[in-house]
Amino acid sequence: MPGQTATVSVIIPTLQEENYIATTLSMLKKAKPHVEIIVVDGGSRDKTVKITKRFTDKAYQAKEPGISKGKNLGAKHASGSILVFMDADVTFPSNFVENILKTFENTSVVGATCNIMPSQFRFGAATFFHFYNTLIRASTKFKPHCRGEFFAVRKTAFMSVNGFDENMPCMEDHDLANRLSKLGKFVFIPDLTVHESLRRFQRLGFMRVMGTWLMDYISLTLRGKPVSKVWQPVR
Repeated sequence: MPGQTATVSVIIPTLQEENYIATTLSMLKKAKPHVEIIVVDGGSRDKTVKITKRFTDKAYQAKEPGISKGKNLGAKHASGSILVFMDADVTFPSNFVENILKTFENTSVVGATCNIMPSQFRFGAATFFHFYNTLIRASTKFKPHCRGEFFAVRKTAFMSVNGFDENMPCMEDHDLANRLSKLGKFVFIPDLTVHESLRRFQRLGFMRVMGTWLMDYISLTLRGKPVSKVWQPVR
């Protein structure tokens, strides 16, 4: 809304997201308190950019491919003191912004994630996500882990560690969470749950997705870089 200054800037990287982006952006437009909406497109050939411009005047085109580059570009244009990175297919509750602001009232908190659940209910999927959320919550105590569906960070901390590593094709969120944890607390917001589409799991299968995640996590931990050379979009 004109005349309002957002404390929270939401940054969404996109690529061929015409089927999802309108739902996410329309929810963000209704968010209270007001948030700044920033979308960085990676070269969509569908209607993603056209749809985006209906909701925000902060729509940017990444000059080079790479999700980390897109996120960093969005952060450079953000005016909020708290940056929230999320995917184009994420939905969230009405108290979304309030939960974030409450979390960052603690000045020692530099970053945060939350519960992530599937938007389409499947018993097996829900069971897996509950288990994964429990692991992520526990990991904040020693080696923070985070997914791209929801990543909140204090902008001053983000800038001090130079943002996302642009040489990483994936696992960039996990890498950043770990670097941030050296500056302050990286926490799990227990009262906040966002929902994501199951499109990747449905297209590739749970075992393949989980296997890829596990290999990349182990490789990053032991070698400092993931196995995957590129994170293929699923549309």
